[in-house]
Amino acid sequence: MLALFFRLIGRGIRDLGLHPLANIFTLIAVTMVSLLAGLFMITLHNVNQELLKSKGQVEIQIFWQSGAPLADVEKQWADLETIDGLKDIRTFTPDNALKQLSDALSDSDDFSWLGEQNNPLPPTALLSFSIEPGVKNDRWAANLLRELKGLPFVDKVHYNPLQIDLARGWINLTQSIVWPVIGFLGFVVALVVGNTMRLSLMTRHDEIEILYLVGAKQWFIRLPLLTGGALLGFFGSSIALGILYGAQQLFSEILNFPPLFMKIHFLPPEQCAILLGTVTLIGMLSSFVAVKH
Repeated sequence: MLALFFRLIGRGIRDLGLHPLANIFTLIAVTMVSLLAGLFMITLHNVNQELLKSKGQVEIQIFWQSGAPLADVEKQWADLETIDGLKDIRTFTPDNALKQLSDALSDSDDFSWLGEQNNPLPPTALLSFSIEPGVKNDRWAANLLRELKGLPFVDKVHYNPLQIDLARGWINLTQSIVWPVIGFLGFVVALVVGNTMRLSLMTRHDEIEILYLVGAKQWFIRLPLLTGGALLGFFGSSIALGILYGAQQLFSEILNFPPLFMKIHFLPPEQCAILLGTVTLIGMLSSFVAVKH
């Protein structure tokens, strides 16, 4: 039985060569629809990523006690770089902070007279976090703030609670929009690819009718056709992803200029798998429906 199963799959692969012109046009149609779907998904993915850079960021500023041992503080800075979700850290020694303050006020103000001994500014650090979907739980911010406040020589920790709520709200909004749009897109792809596959199988209508007349079982007739439909869907979506990857590599820096500074990224692996699997499954289902007697 298993040998017959593989023989039928092999026959489905060989049968693709019986009507090469129809299968080539079907492959082109599947590739074009998959290409449009992938292009829309890449656009949606990159826009979502860029919006999350501004809406999904949380900043926390830490002030150490004035006169705290700088060597101990610098060791803590190194430890802070390992915190999960940290995207950027900016640190300021008292001397650096004084210079930044002097430059920010005006060129005429000179604070060099304070010197190292009289500098009232403390060591500080500005931490930027990115709240990714599904990574941070509801107690993440509170736990992190408690840990930061418990560090030796830390005087104050400043953050904006509204910023955390805004980041979470934005992530929930994008997730509630992105997946319904992808689902609708999948439905459109299913209609187009499904009808294309059914039209391609019309070239084999007489062959299928003869098999029914001689008493062939449903699975004996359908398995080779399902194999052919799956292969057309798989190869069509694979070609589309290859074209999209080449285009992304070619145009990745096309929007990386002021004021956009936007680099185009390719689809993440899970979305590539969704596109590949969806089109392949649609090819199989379309073949199944087309030969329903």
